[in-house]
Amino acid sequence: MTRSAWVASAKRSPVAPTGGILAGFEVFEVAAPVMKACLDEVECPPDLVDEVILGNALYAGGNPARMAVLEAGLPDTVAGLTIDRQCAGGLDAVALAKFLVESGAADVVLAGGAESHSRRPERRARLPGGGDPIAYERPPFAPFSDRDPDLHEAASRLARELGISRDRQDFWSVDSHRKALTASDRLSREIVVPGPGEQARDTFTRVLTMETCRRAPVLAGSITRANASVSADAAAFLLVVEERMLPRLRCRDTVRISRAATLGGAPELPGLAPVAAIETVLETSGWKVSDMIVGEVMEAYAAQAIACTDLTGLDPGRVNPGGGSLARGHPIGASGAVLAVRLFHELGRASFDGPGLAAIASAGGIGTAVLFSA
Repeated sequence: MTRSAWVASAKRSPVAPTGGILAGFEVFEVAAPVMKACLDEVECPPDLVDEVILGNALYAGGNPARMAVLEAGLPDTVAGLTIDRQCAGGLDAVALAKFLVESGAADVVLAGGAESHSRRPERRARLPGGGDPIAYERPPFAPFSDRDPDLHEAASRLARELGISRDRQDFWSVDSHRKALTASDRLSREIVVPGPGEQARDTFTRVLTMETCRRAPVLAGSITRANASVSADAAAFLLVVEERMLPRLRCRDTVRISRAATLGGAPELPGLAPVAAIETVLETSGWKVSDMIVGEVMEAYAAQAIACTDLTGLDPGRVNPGGGSLARGHPIGASGAVLAVRLFHELGRASFDGPGLAAIASAGGIGTAVLFSA
C-alpha cells in the first residue's frame, strides 16, 4: 500500500536576536516546549513518536536532538537524530521525515530545527605543530579558498551579477518588516512562548524605513545591516505522520508533504542554489510555479530572496506573506523549519486552496525546497 507523509501540526518559538529573550536557554531547552506543543495541539500521545530529527549547526556535537527528546519527556526509546546542513538543516529534517514515513521506517516523526547563537560554544582549531589553538568564527564550506567566499561578499557578488540594486534590496527588507507587523496577530498563534509573561512575537520586527536603510552600515558592496538577516535563536518543529495516523489525532488542519529536493550548486554563489531545488520539486510534482499560492523563501539576504523569486518566476506578492527572516532573524539550523511552519500556517489561512513551497540556501552552495499540497 502506498504511504504518504502529512503535517498534522506545526509550532515554533519566537525568533529572537542573539542575546535576546532566548539567550538564557540551552538549545534543547528552546526545542522541547515547541516539540511538546506540536503533540499537544493534536492530542498525540508521546509514545506514538518514532523519531525526532533536529537541524542544528552551532552546538558542536553532543546530539541536541537526543537532549531535546529527554527534556520534552518523550519515551527513552526515541533516539533523536541531529543533522547539520547549515542553514538548510531544519528544512532537510522535514524532508527526511517525509522519506522515513513514506518508506515505512516511521509513522510519527517530529522534525525541525533549533539553534542558539547566544549559547553557541567557542570554536578553536588546533595547529599540527602545537601551540595555542586559534579561534575561528566559521568552518570552511568549500576546500578551495577561491570558492569559499565570506557570505556577505557572496551575496554582494550575487546582487552585482544579477543587477539587484541596493535600493531594491532595502525595499524588500522594509516590506518584510511591514508584512510581519501586519501579520502579528496570526503569527502569534504559531508561537510557543519560552516562559510566563513573555509575548508571542518575534522581537526583532520593527517599523523600518528606506531612510533608516540608507544609514545602515555596509557589510560588503550593496549588502548592509538593513538588508541582511541578524543572527538569532529559535526552534521550530512539524509533526509529520503517515496518512493512516490522522484519524487517531485531533487535527484542525493537515497538509501533505508532496515533494522535497536538496541539490548542490556553485559554492561561490550559494544564494542561487535553491533555484534548481525549486525547479526540481515543481517538475516532479506536475505543478507550475504559477500554481503556488504561497512561497516561503529564506531571506538570509534580501538579494538572495529576490534572486530566487525572480529566477523561478514566483509571484512576489505571494512570497513571505507574513514577513521573512529579515524581519525576524536567522537561527541557522532552525531557519528552514521556521519557513516550513510559516508555510503550513499560511496555507491554512488560505484554506489549503492550492500548493505552496518553502526554499532555503545553505553555505557551500546547497539548496533545499519542499512542496506542500492538500
